[in-house]
Amino acid sequence: MMSTVTLQSNLEAVNWSGLDAGQRRALLRRPAARQENLQQSVAGIIKRVREGEDSALRELTLQLDGVIPQRFELGPEEIEAASKRVDPALMEALKDAASRIEAFHVADKPRDGTVETAPGLTCRVRYQPLSPVGLYIPGGSAPLVSTVLMLAIPARIAGCREVVMCSPPGKDGRIADEILAAAQLCGVNRIFCVGGAQAVAAMAYGAGSVPRCRKIFGPGNAWVTAAKQQVSQDPEGAAIDMPAGPSEVLVIADDDADEEFIAWDLMSQAEHGPDSQVILLSDSRRLIDAVIERLRVLAPGTARAAILSQSLAEARFIRVDSLALAIELSNDYAPEHLIINTVDAAELASQVTDAGSVFIGAWTPESLGDYCSGTNHVLPTYGWARSHGALGVGDYLRRMTFQEASRSALEQVGPTAEIMAAVEGLEAHKMAVTQRLASSRDKS
Repeated sequence: MMSTVTLQSNLEAVNWSGLDAGQRRALLRRPAARQENLQQSVAGIIKRVREGEDSALRELTLQLDGVIPQRFELGPEEIEAASKRVDPALMEALKDAASRIEAFHVADKPRDGTVETAPGLTCRVRYQPLSPVGLYIPGGSAPLVSTVLMLAIPARIAGCREVVMCSPPGKDGRIADEILAAAQLCGVNRIFCVGGAQAVAAMAYGAGSVPRCRKIFGPGNAWVTAAKQQVSQDPEGAAIDMPAGPSEVLVIADDDADEEFIAWDLMSQAEHGPDSQVILLSDSRRLIDAVIERLRVLAPGTARAAILSQSLAEARFIRVDSLALAIELSNDYAPEHLIINTVDAAELASQVTDAGSVFIGAWTPESLGDYCSGTNHVLPTYGWARSHGALGVGDYLRRMTFQEASRSALEQVGPTAEIMAAVEGLEAHKMAVTQRLASSRDKS
């Protein structure tokens, strides 16, 4: 049935060259950060979980989700039964996607290494898996099976001994069968039916049967995001994968691009939520107008038309004088997803310096990265792509370095340390070397 929702009429192209500096900043400004009262509410939830553990989790689950699971941790029999109930076609799709995700992440795994930096002086790096690690899988109207794969497969490749997963209960008090099947496929050790900020708190500090995790991974709503930020700032809490904000995509397209392809690419991110950010940069006014027209026709007929009516109202359609300028603006904006749909897409992609993940050419929709190309769809948003990268196996590893020097090696490189320690005024540092060198000369 066709939706009665209509798009805002203010979808229109803006000429970048006609804007002053202030207007340009405003056009690419992201939404305001989280409100203070949200932070306070989340802090209260974390405090309740730390003090009340399982009893607090039961109270909060009833209060916020309207149900209480029979027990928080699922047993192997429940998980196995859920997997058998899943559509075989979905299981095949999950296995197909998992094979490519695994292939990419195995190739991307950091390797231990050794280098001799001077004769007799050996430096080594060793990567050690974190354990336990906590994975958060959001609930909502549909099971996010792809997020299970994206979080759990790198954890397994890293060698994490204990992988804990939390996901909120649905209206029936259970985690969706599809999520449990994906978790079993990826080798998740323990699964708990608890969600929201309370799940993050439970994994960060330990709560009853939920083990304390060293690092927490996964997306979520504003409450989950705020909870992750708060526990990561507490020395007694847990590390997190990366900062997060609303989903976003920036598309660079030229006059040869298919306007319907572009429209669906924009909607694929705009449908995530009302605060999702979508931007189109093009040197073709004809293309921009055609994309806007396709959005007006297509969006009202989608299942998430109500969401699209809100998120697309804040979409940006910017006409630039050149594709080189489009790349410059994209690098400044640092989008989570960047789609380059131009004739010379590969060449333009080589000029990208700041983006979470880049999709090159007309036949590479962002959807491939979300599900099955092999790269990870857990990406930095809200401008964090300037300093953070996509989730990978290395995020589940702790990097340690080692060094071992022979007597002759210390004799060679020790004077360098002495000089540098002296200029920094650290006498004990200098003497730790000087004393050894003196001892070495005495034994010669």
